[in-house]
Amino acid sequence: MTDAIIKRDLRRLFRSMNFVSRHPALKGDSAEARRFAEIYQQLGLAWEFLAVQCKHKNGWRKLPEGKSACKVCGLIRGAKEQWLMLPHEGKKIIGRHAMPNSKRKFPNRKAATVVNDTIDFHGAKLNVEVLNQHRCNDRWFRKHDWTIAADRLVRLDEGGIEVRFDSHFVGVKLRKHKRGEMPPYSHFVWELPRKFLKKFPVMLEFDKRRQFTGLTIFKPDAGKSKPKNRKRR
Repeated sequence: MTDAIIKRDLRRLFRSMNFVSRHPALKGDSAEARRFAEIYQQLGLAWEFLAVQCKHKNGWRKLPEGKSACKVCGLIRGAKEQWLMLPHEGKKIIGRHAMPNSKRKFPNRKAATVVNDTIDFHGAKLNVEVLNQHRCNDRWFRKHDWTIAADRLVRLDEGGIEVRFDSHFVGVKLRKHKRGEMPPYSHFVWELPRKFLKKFPVMLEFDKRRQFTGLTIFKPDAGKSKPKNRKRR
């Protein structure tokens, strides 16, 4: 929907809302007054629908309370929108590239959160969490005054395989760690013997200057059944 169409529809909507809100029937308590009140509520939902599509390109006007409102749709600047409008086809955009926005240390993780949002998109689960620096309130480390650094965390879960991104690492987990199990080992490639490497379905990628450019991991076949040990007669 173009900006011109949104402006036109909003003008018509505001005229309808003004007409309904000033109707004499609303001064009393009657069935007609309740019908007009319901119509006004429905017009309010239409306002939200059109405001979601507004890009707020025409600037903001100052309000007496010190706040700013969009000159087209009337949305208060900085207010959280309750709805999102996404196109059925083409690229979907939600939010912006959020990053830590404060240098002060917050008392806990919740207070330090800038964004923590999750979407289930065609079966793939994506979570983006952006945090300012904050105190570590983990029950195991309460005796220590440790500070968790500000960071941007991205997690993608597809078919039980999790990929995690942060400011320093990219991690891939083919199987989630179960409570009670021993944590997995970690080693650099050059630290492992060849007999171990033959069991790891990983290919490293590099360019002609022998600079590391990526890796390929062969997904394990979860549906493949293990061969049963036959008893010898």
